[in-house]
Amino acid sequence: MSTFFDNSLESDFREVVLFAVPGAFTPTCSLKHVPGFIEKADELKSKGVDEVLCISVNDPFVMKAWAKTYPETKNVKFLADGSATYTHALGLELDLSEKGLGVRSRRFALLVDDLKVKVANIESGGEFTVSGAEDILKAL
Repeated sequence: MSTFFDNSLESDFREVVLFAVPGAFTPTCSLKHVPGFIEKADELKSKGVDEVLCISVNDPFVMKAWAKTYPETKNVKFLADGSATYTHALGLELDLSEKGLGVRSRRFALLVDDLKVKVANIESGGEFTVSGAEDILKAL
């Protein structure tokens, strides 16, 4: 399992779900967002999704440790965006410096097909209302 940002969206032309969480090991991310995609990964693949990617502004060692807490995670790949470079490029950064967390990613889920974003479900603040696996399944 690769936990480094590895240009997964740029290799091959395929359909990919990329979802982002503000931080590894945080409550909503760990208890709702990631488990939802793990549970629905097979269903997403049955509808044509080639890969499900989870990205977070964390270092690769944290992402690897977090991925290990989900033994059933074979169909979700965890990627680190350590310096928030990719998150900034998307314009989806969330500054949580006042809470001592620094710059993070907004919570979102993208459906990318042939390098084109077909669905962009982007949350406001720390909400979790539109970026879950069920929301992407509805869009397929």
